[in-house]
Order: sequence, then C-alpha cells, then structure tokens
Amino acid sequence: MSELKRILDQICRDKGIDRTLMIEAIEEAVRSAVRKKYGGKRDVEVQYNETLGEIEVFRYRTVVDDVWDEESEIHIDEARKLAPDIELEEDLGEKLDNVAELGRIAAQSAKQVIIHKMRDAEREVVFDMFRDREGSIVDGIVQRFERGKMIVNLGRTDAVLPREGQIPKRSYKQGDRIRAYLQEVRHDARDSQLLLSRTCNEFLIKLFELEVPEIAEGIVKIMGASREPGFRAKIAVASSESDVDPVGACVGVRGARVQNVVQELQGERIDIVPWSPDPARYVANALAPAEVISVAVDEANHSLLAIVPDDQLSLAIGRQGQNVRLAARLLSWRIDVKSEKAYQNLSSPGCQSLLELDGIDEAEAERLADAGIDSPEKLAAAPLAEIVRLTGMDEDEAALLKIQAAEAGQEQPDKTDAEPVPGLPQDETED
Repeated sequence: MSELKRILDQICRDKGIDRTLMIEAIEEAVRSAVRKKYGGKRDVEVQYNETLGEIEVFRYRTVVDDVWDEESEIHIDEARKLAPDIELEEDLGEKLDNVAELGRIAAQSAKQVIIHKMRDAEREVVFDMFRDREGSIVDGIVQRFERGKMIVNLGRTDAVLPREGQIPKRSYKQGDRIRAYLQEVRHDARDSQLLLSRTCNEFLIKLFELEVPEIAEGIVKIMGASREPGFRAKIAVASSESDVDPVGACVGVRGARVQNVVQELQGERIDIVPWSPDPARYVANALAPAEVISVAVDEANHSLLAIVPDDQLSLAIGRQGQNVRLAARLLSWRIDVKSEKAYQNLSSPGCQSLLELDGIDEAEAERLADAGIDSPEKLAAAPLAEIVRLTGMDEDEAALLKIQAAEAGQEQPDKTDAEPVPGLPQDETED
C-alpha cells in the first residue's frame, strides 16, 4: 500500500470524513499546485489512481503544424513521437512524472487547500452527527479554558460552554466530567459548531425528564420553569392522571429524585409547585413556602396582587426579591406582594385620599398612614421634617405637597366608608 493511500485511509477513519470528499480535496490541491508551478494556461487533468494509490497529472496540448504557444500547443511531428496515430487539432495527453517536485510554494498551496477541505468536511460530519441531538443533554470532558469559555470534548469533537452558560460558584478543572444542555448546533460556524448551556431553563427540565419516569411517560408534565442558576429555581408540574401526585413524583422517595437534580446543579434549591389554570391559585402555589391569604387579579394588565400575613412578607418576597421574581417569571405575570396590614391601610379611605394627591405613590402613602398621617388634613398639619423623613422628598417637594393637601382637605369631606383598591377586585384563594 502506498504512503498516500495509507494516510488517506487513516484520516477518513479517524475523522469520519467521506473518502470521496478527501480524494476530491487532494485532486483539487494538486491541481492548484500545478497551476502555481507551471501557470494557469496549462490544460491539466488530475486524478487519483486507486490501484496505484497515487495522484496522476496529465497535461493536454492541441496538435498543430505551427506552434504559437508551447503551453497549449504541440507540433505534429513531436506529437507523433508520443502517439503515432495522432492527427491535427486533436488533444494529446502527457503524464507528468515529476508531480512530487512541484516546489515549496506550490506544495504549501496544496496543503492549505487540503486543510480547508478537511475542515469543511469535518464541519459537515459534526453537523450530521449532532443535529438530531440538539435540545438534549450531552456528556463530555473538560479539555481547556479560553478567555472564560470552557471547551468540552464530546468524543468526536469539541463543544463550547460560554461563560454565561456556566453555573456560578462552581469551578471545573481540566479532565473533569461534565453534563450540559446542547443548546444549538450551528452548520456554518467558523469556530465551534456546538453551543452548550448549564444555566438555561431547558437544562433543568431535561434533568427532571431523566430522573422522573412519569415525565418521560407523559403522565406528569412540566408546565413552566424559572431559574437563578446556582441559587434557586421553581418548576410547575401537572398530572394527566388524578391518582398521580405530580409534586410527589418529582420529589421521589425520601427526596431522591429531586436531590439528584440538585446535586447536578451544585446545590441549586428547587421549589416544585402544582400548576393551575387559575392565576390566583397558581400564584399562591408559586409563592411557596409563604402562605397567601388572598389574590387580586387584573387580567387586562396581566398583573396579580398577593396578600400575605404580616410575618411572612419577607418570606414571600425572598432574599433580594428572589422568590417573587422567580414566581413572576414562572407565570409570566407581574406580581406585587403586600402584607395584610399594608393592604388594609391601602384600602382605607385615608390612604385612598392621599393617593389622589399628585406625587404620592403607594409606598409613600403606606408609610404616611403607618405614622398616623392618613388624611389630607393630617398631612397638611404634619411637620415638614416629618413628611421629608417619611416620603424621602426634599423640603420644596414636601412643602408643595402640604399646600396641595390643605387645598384637598378643604374641598372634600371626610370619607367614612372603606373603599377597595381601584382596579383590583379581591379574589379569595381556596384553602
């Protein structure tokens, strides 16, 4: 077996590249090298001889009786020395024997053509291999790091896990085994064709699909997911069969199933909540572990107001607003959370009258009402420094507010009947 044939077979076997494509690449490379060496006027044909395992190059010239261009023409007397039966105007093919001596520049050109063709062929192989696996979990080994990106070897090729796709607080080192979600398989990418993620919601969903047979069977469905990777996540689940508890199925015996997912996500806390088509009940479930007393629904603006006990307001909101933020992403609704006392204050006639003043928002009205300033008359009589302290306004804004409150107090009589918050009817959630 010739050296060329041996190398050709090895490359096709190791890289998974089609042999025909490699032969075409070599032929094109040699054709380019011949033109570099002898010029572009020559009519040459390059072909791979499978039997000999070598590249053959043939130069073709037209037979004439008066030569004007030696590159493309040959005199009939000289031609008949090579082919006695040749006639005028026919093309004579001559095999070039010194193909291996094409020169350094020509050889370099051939090398570049082969490398380019090999890369194109490899990209096609990778695309064909992984296009059906897009949207699934893949396993690999950490190869190296490049400017924050993690290069992961998947066996036949490498994939990229960008910085934004990596879970915070956990560092991998070279040689570690890693699992990730294959987010995108790009066909014509210059760099890596395979893009991974460990921070997307789909990674969390796919992990549960692997751990919970009821999800794979379609009995339990994941209706939504939201994450703050490395810290906390929420998933909403529903069951198509009344005798199957979707939350229990995902938790598993002694929490085994959910703990496997938590371990893969490096300790990310996961809340599993029952899904409901009723937004009021759904948000009550999503704000767990906080208890929700009632929910006011504004369907027109896709917003919800959840009322919680006074001692559970911080629990419902979560650290730095994390709990309510994840719940809002889960529902794709805007969620406001208020304590029972704050809601009662907000619903009081005094607080409502304060909200009618320009420049007063709900938070400022609540703080004023908590301090006993629950009407325009009391606001007009309150010390300027106290208004500044409670509202955060500067003295000029507070002075204008006092004037506005005094005018409002003269125009409107006191209200004695409680009024609900406008636009937000109260819907009691079922126990």
